[in-house]
Amino acid sequence: QVQLVESGGGSVQAGGSLRLSCEASGLMFSRLAMGWFRQGPGKEREFVAGISWSRSDTKYVDSVKGRFTISRDNGKNSVYLQMNNLRPEDTGVYYCASDRTEWAPKPPVRESEYRYWGQGTQVTVSS
Repeated sequence: QVQLVESGGGSVQAGGSLRLSCEASGLMFSRLAMGWFRQGPGKEREFVAGISWSRSDTKYVDSVKGRFTISRDNGKNSVYLQMNNLRPEDTGVYYCASDRTEWAPKPPVRESEYRYWGQGTQVTVSS
């Protein structure tokens, strides 16, 4: 049984920081790119960040570049999202997801390319 479990969400003021974690089980984590997505109030879910299985390649949506950092620990089957200088527009439910394809050289950015999803963790940033 595959499980992706996010944690680390919460409420912070603008300018604050949070670190999200996602622990995976039941899949070949070290072979898969991982991604973080978010869905804000009244918005569609969007790609936030992705990291290749080897950590050699990362991608970010433009709005978080320079503020968010994705990382992973294959020994712990975990992926992380360090979020600094948070803004109210970062508010939403954050989901981690695993790539459909093993050994992909680059992390995908489209939802359809991710197979398994976590249940999400709420991030609320107040002004």
